[in-house]
Amino acid sequence: MLEQRIIDEIILNSLKEDMPMGDITTDNIIDPLETSKARFIAKEDGIVACMEVSKRVFTLLDPDTKFYKEVQDGTKVCKGDVILEFEGNTRALLKGERTSLNIIQRMSGVATRTNTFCQILKGERAQIADTRKTTPGLRYLEKYAVRVGGGRNHRYCLSDGVLIKDNHIKAAGGILNAVSKVRKNIPHTIKIEVETENFEMVQDALKAGADIIMLDNMSVDQMAEAVKMIGGKALVEASGDMSEEKVLAVAKTGVDIISVGKITHSVKSMDISMRFL
Repeated sequence: MLEQRIIDEIILNSLKEDMPMGDITTDNIIDPLETSKARFIAKEDGIVACMEVSKRVFTLLDPDTKFYKEVQDGTKVCKGDVILEFEGNTRALLKGERTSLNIIQRMSGVATRTNTFCQILKGERAQIADTRKTTPGLRYLEKYAVRVGGGRNHRYCLSDGVLIKDNHIKAAGGILNAVSKVRKNIPHTIKIEVETENFEMVQDALKAGADIIMLDNMSVDQMAEAVKMIGGKALVEASGDMSEEKVLAVAKTGVDIISVGKITHSVKSMDISMRFL
């Protein structure tokens, strides 16, 4: 469930960015009382995400906007499919068009790319997760789109999970010291994850009692050996330049989670257009 307050803040900031002093084109062409019907049409295959957020753009501009047909988030659509039909104040429709499309196109792209990875791992135990490599200001929606596509969310922000990375380790003088320090200051309910790059670091993470051990930028063979070393004593996450070609081999090493930055930082927005009827 998405929080309406957060959604509205994202939309209003986007509308402010797009028309800080109004829409000089629409305001000087369209009668204030004119109404129109429009539809969103998929111009390529994909999985729809953030339909309600996209609709909300128009209702914030015109509360009387009516919606007649829509597809639900997670629906696989094909090129040419109508995914939304609606009617409202013409000025509002024109002013909200780009913001609404930007949201649904971007998030549908995230959901589609995520689902591609998830389908590759169908039948495997390992699960696909996102990262914090997200678009500034859109993390909330992008992580939702990952879930729509069948993936899992990693930590949302720096405040809700401990992840001791390479620079933390260097600054603290080692994994054992870093884990010891953070454990003294966090609630017992929070898990500790440690990023490792070699077998020695894996051994240190085990000795420190890490709850989750990340295998970062290791080869597939190294990951398989590390999983054996860990032996179920911690959850195992694989990370580092994951691709569609590589992810199945990684899953077969026995890791639990595969985090993929590409599903948010390198996606192609789904091509969707708005047409007046």
